[in-house]
Amino acid sequence: MPQQLKIVVTPKDAADNELLKAIICNNLQLKNKEITSIKIIKRSTDARKKVKINLTVNVYLEGEEIVKPTLEFKFNNVNLSPEIIIVGAGPAGLFSALRLIELGFKPIIIERGKDINNRKRDIALLCRGKGLNPESNYCFGEGGAGAFSDGKLYTRSNKRGNIDYVLKLLVYHGASEDILIDSQPHIGSDLLPVVISNIRKTIIDCGGEIHFEQRVKNLIIKDGKVTGVKTDSQSNFEGKAVILATGHSASDIYEMFYSNNYLLESKPFALGVRVEHRQEQINEVQYRRSKEIKYLAPATYKLTSQIEGRGVYSFCMCPGGYIVPASTSIDGQVVNGMSTSKRHTAFANSAIIVETRIEDTNMFKQNNELSGLYYQKYLETLARKHGCNNQIAPAQQITDFVNRKFSNRLIESSYLPSIVSSPLHSWLPEGISSRLIEAFKYFDKKMQGFITSEALVVGVETRSSTPVRIPRDKESMMHPQFLGLYPCGEGSGYAGGITSSAIDGIVVAERIAGKLGGHL
Repeated sequence: MPQQLKIVVTPKDAADNELLKAIICNNLQLKNKEITSIKIIKRSTDARKKVKINLTVNVYLEGEEIVKPTLEFKFNNVNLSPEIIIVGAGPAGLFSALRLIELGFKPIIIERGKDINNRKRDIALLCRGKGLNPESNYCFGEGGAGAFSDGKLYTRSNKRGNIDYVLKLLVYHGASEDILIDSQPHIGSDLLPVVISNIRKTIIDCGGEIHFEQRVKNLIIKDGKVTGVKTDSQSNFEGKAVILATGHSASDIYEMFYSNNYLLESKPFALGVRVEHRQEQINEVQYRRSKEIKYLAPATYKLTSQIEGRGVYSFCMCPGGYIVPASTSIDGQVVNGMSTSKRHTAFANSAIIVETRIEDTNMFKQNNELSGLYYQKYLETLARKHGCNNQIAPAQQITDFVNRKFSNRLIESSYLPSIVSSPLHSWLPEGISSRLIEAFKYFDKKMQGFITSEALVVGVETRSSTPVRIPRDKESMMHPQFLGLYPCGEGSGYAGGITSSAIDGIVVAERIAGKLGGHL
C-alpha cells in the first residue's frame, strides 16, 4: 500500500516534480531512489495570505502497485428494455440516461437543438455576426448550456448525490483525470464537446436513442398519467415515464404549462451584468503580486454582499475566458461567460447578479407564475434595444457605471460579436443598477482595483437561474398533478450548474427505477 502524505508547498515546488519529490523524501525520511512514483490525489490553492498549494499525495515504493481510479460502469444492453422519455440533452438529461442504462431502462432523449458538432458551427456563425439560430445556440443543443460555459464542476450539492460518481463518469467519457484531483475542477469548452459525443455514443451503443431537432409542444396524458410528449414535427414519443430536463432557457415549456393549467410555481432568481477585467490584474490582486504567479493557474474570485436587503454576488467566474452571446431570441440580448481548458485569454469575466423576488416583477402580475419570466425577457429586450443587430452588446466602463456617466470610450473586450457604448446605469431597473453600484464599491474594498477604468460592464446576464419552478413531490420526485412526469435539473428549478444538474438527473433515474422495478 502507498503511503499517503498531506503537504503544503510553494507554487514553484508544486510545478517541479524533482523539487516536490525532494520535499516528500524529507517528510518521510526516504532516499530519492526509494520512491518509484508519486500520485497527486487532491490539490488546492490557498491564496489567503502567502500563496500556497495544498497537496495530498500517494507515495509508492519499489514493488507497490499504483492505484488508479475505478472507472467501471455496468452499461447494459437496453435495446428491448422499458422505455423512458427524456426531454433535453443537457447534463440532467444525459446523466439520467446513463444511469437508466445501468438500471436496465432504455432512454429516449428528445432534444430541440442540434448535435454538438452542428451546434458548434451555428455558434461560430453567431460569434461572427452571421445571425442567431433560435434552436441551436449557446443554450440549446446537445450538451445544454453547460457545454459552452467552461465546464466548471463546482457544486454545494454534496448532500444530494455522489459527486465522485459524476466526475468519474466524465473521466470515463474523456475528461482529464485532473477533475478528480482539483478542488475547483473544470473541463473547458474546447474539450467538453468530445466528452458529450462520447456520452452520446455510450447511450446509442447500449440501445438508447437520441432524436435531435425535435421541440416538444405538449405532453401526452392518459388517465392522469403522462406517457409521452408531442413535438413540433408531429411526432409522438411514449414510454413508461417522462423526465423533463429542458434547461433554464426553455421558456416555451413554461408557457405551455401555463396555457394548459399545469401546475407551475414562481421562484426567486437573479439578474445583472457581466463584468470583465484583465486577467493579469485579477492575478496580481488575488495572488498578492506573488513572485510565483507564473507557476499558478489564472486566478478566480468569489464575491458576495447584501445591498438594501438583497444579495448581490459573483456567479460563473471565468478566468482566462470569453464573454459570449447567450440569447435564444433575435429580440433579446443576453451574455454569458466561458473558458477553454487552458484558460489562456487576457481576460477574466464574471456575472455580477442581484437577487430578484416576485414583488420586483409586479409590472407583470397579471400572469403571476410567469411574471419573473416576463421580467427576464423585458430586460433582454431592453438590452437588445440599447445594443445593435447581430448580438452587439451594450457596454460601459465600470468607473462610468459607478459614477452614472456615459462612456466616451470602451476598452478592448473578449466579446467577439462586438460591443457598443451604452449607459447601462440609466436603463437597467433602479433596483438592479443602484444595488450593483453599491456592490461594486463594496467589492472594491474587498478586492482592491475591482473598480478600474480598465474594466467593463456588459449587459445583460439574465440566465443564471430560472424564474419558474415546475413542482415535484419530494419523495417520488413526480409532478404533483400527474403520475409519470419527473421535472428535473436546472430548467425545472432543482439545480444550478453542470454537476448539480447531473446529480439531479441521476437521482430522478433512480426514483423511476425504484417505482418501476429497476436494478437498484
